[in-house]
Amino acid sequence: MSTGPNRLLDEFAKLMTDAAGAAQGVRREVEGAFRSQAERLINSMDVVQREEFEAVRDMAAKARAQNEALAARIGELEARLAALDGGAAQKPAARRTPKADPKK
Repeated sequence: MSTGPNRLLDEFAKLMTDAAGAAQGVRREVEGAFRSQAERLINSMDVVQREEFEAVRDMAAKARAQNEALAARIGELEARLAALDGGAAQKPAARRTPKADPKK
């Protein structure tokens, strides 16, 4: 059995180690309680989750790209139609008249 200052320092070190372990346990419990309260608060606020937001953002970017491609295609078709109408205006005999639809 050791006596003197070494024994006192050993007991103090053991006490500090135990206190640090207890403090970490309390810290984990407080973090867990805080996290659950924060999740409950966020769920009550109807906040969208990041994954859902990113999925919708990606869908919007894809739709925007498709919209731009379709707009370009419409522009090309309108230019071709204008060129055809311009050529048809010079040659009235070449203009086609729509036929009556037999289904009507």
